[in-house]
Amino acid sequence: KRAPTYRARRPSTRSSGAMEKTRPLWANPLQFVFACISYSVGLGNVWRFPYLCQMYGGGSFLVPYIIMLIVEGMPLLYLELAVGQRMRQGSIGAWRTISPYLSGVGVASVVVSFFLSMYYNVINAWGFWYLFHSFQDPLPWSVCPLNSNHTGYDEECEKATSTQYFWYRKTLNISPSIQENGGVQWEPALCLILAWLMVYLCILRGTESTGKVVYFTALLPYCVLIIYLVRGLTLHGATNGLAYMFTPKLEQLANPRAWINAATQIFFSLGLGFGSLIAFASYNEPSNNCQRHAIIVSLINSFTSIFASIVTFSIYGFKATFNYENCLRKVILLLTNSFDLEDGFLTASNLEQVKTYLASTYPSKYSEVFPQIKNCSLESELNTAVQGTGLAFIVYTEAIKNMEVSQLWSVLYFFMLLMLGIGSMLGNTAAILTPLTDSKVISSHLPKEAISGLLCLISCAVGLVFTMDSGNYWFDIFNDYAATLSLLLIVLVETIAICYVYGLRRFESDLQSMTGRSLNWYWKVMWAGVSPLLIVSLFIFYLSDYFLMGTLQYQAWDASQGQLVTKDYPTYVLVFIGLLVASSTMCIPLVALGTFVMRHQRGDTAPLA
Repeated sequence: KRAPTYRARRPSTRSSGAMEKTRPLWANPLQFVFACISYSVGLGNVWRFPYLCQMYGGGSFLVPYIIMLIVEGMPLLYLELAVGQRMRQGSIGAWRTISPYLSGVGVASVVVSFFLSMYYNVINAWGFWYLFHSFQDPLPWSVCPLNSNHTGYDEECEKATSTQYFWYRKTLNISPSIQENGGVQWEPALCLILAWLMVYLCILRGTESTGKVVYFTALLPYCVLIIYLVRGLTLHGATNGLAYMFTPKLEQLANPRAWINAATQIFFSLGLGFGSLIAFASYNEPSNNCQRHAIIVSLINSFTSIFASIVTFSIYGFKATFNYENCLRKVILLLTNSFDLEDGFLTASNLEQVKTYLASTYPSKYSEVFPQIKNCSLESELNTAVQGTGLAFIVYTEAIKNMEVSQLWSVLYFFMLLMLGIGSMLGNTAAILTPLTDSKVISSHLPKEAISGLLCLISCAVGLVFTMDSGNYWFDIFNDYAATLSLLLIVLVETIAICYVYGLRRFESDLQSMTGRSLNWYWKVMWAGVSPLLIVSLFIFYLSDYFLMGTLQYQAWDASQGQLVTKDYPTYVLVFIGLLVASSTMCIPLVALGTFVMRHQRGDTAPLA
């Protein structure tokens, strides 16, 4: 693996023939592909795609997913890679080159990426926290702690589960509502500082250091997933989970939400609109075959989602089967002791018959016992849909604690999460750093190591908000609202800008002169018509969904009940959510308006594209 070389860029057609400053390049095309894979293949592949399969028809969800990959994922990924490789700049410079009025698109991408970096690295902090605790025997989330009197288990833990208690109380120390902020938890805060230190070391030397790290962050998660697949398939009840996943529910194909969520999953799992892909592609040789790389990265990303789902559902089947059989054992023990039945007489196969007999023969006594009899159902266990942090830090840990050599599987799992998280963070920070280092005003005063350090320091300082007692509620706000509408608008403007401002024929000519390959009709049809219409449809759906929901709500942890309860956001939080969305989306029209005013004050009437 040779070190990245540094060559002079080709003069831009818009630079009046002036030679631009040298630009670092990837050591080889493979390094670029690994960087894109490491960025796009992330936690969403592990904890959102399996959830969507579970919600929208198992195997039948693959139909809308693959169609959306073809009409949305591949074309938009190719568009961003081609823009970065052609313009040879970060997101701000690339869109400014196309038209000064479009600089706000790049600014919006940087703002969204900054928001993402602030809260996304908190997941890595939680990953470190769980990884460190994975070396304990027994695992600290496998049993409930004793109460203060040592006379029994903690009441909150008994009402919930040991894994929920460790997550909500020991990890988050979560407050009852978003209005009770509490203080910064020093242990998660230290883990967050460690997570940012790791990111800084990876981006310290730009492509020189990032290019070497991506080999690990891209490949190691697959090694862990393969190990987990072998282990998962040998677990008792794994077939129940796999059967649940692959059994198609064809009626879901008529559900518009299945198609909308398939499009959304493709859109966000590839990381479109953040500017990261443009930044990565800007370090390519101009002759690089970015079309082939767009197809490769898209297919690998989708394959990983399906592969991770097989792993997840095998473990999910084990967890559901374990809980179902454990429930049966408790009911059998309760009835055996209550009615003095012979040991071994009551089994899972004759349980329902015996319950009916006991209810008719001993009605008064059975009515006393009945409230304690749980309704055990494997189907209901499998139907429990969980995504996001709930799947990663509650459901998976619930399964891991019941495995043999649970410490080993816990270490492997959280190490994999860290590799996925850090790989995505490299792309997020690249989207911010590339425009900053491209700026002559900033790079002339500060070396790139200092710029990277300041970014990490500021992000870490702001990210401490998410380690407070109410931090998880703010995390959910950023996760739900910081990027969704903004990214849809950004990518829509990007597509329109290339096709109708810069000109599709002109862009096709640029690509042909760079790569020596003509642009296929498929890409042109998708860029000019199908993909923009799809994005508009998604945009309308999200807006209407927000309006129809009425007052936005969140899930708060109620320690007295040991479960989540739904609460309304207070007014000031609703205002904050509005500002959060507006802070990125408004960059596009405001920068365009500012450019218009400045150009007319100078009397500049030169063409913009």
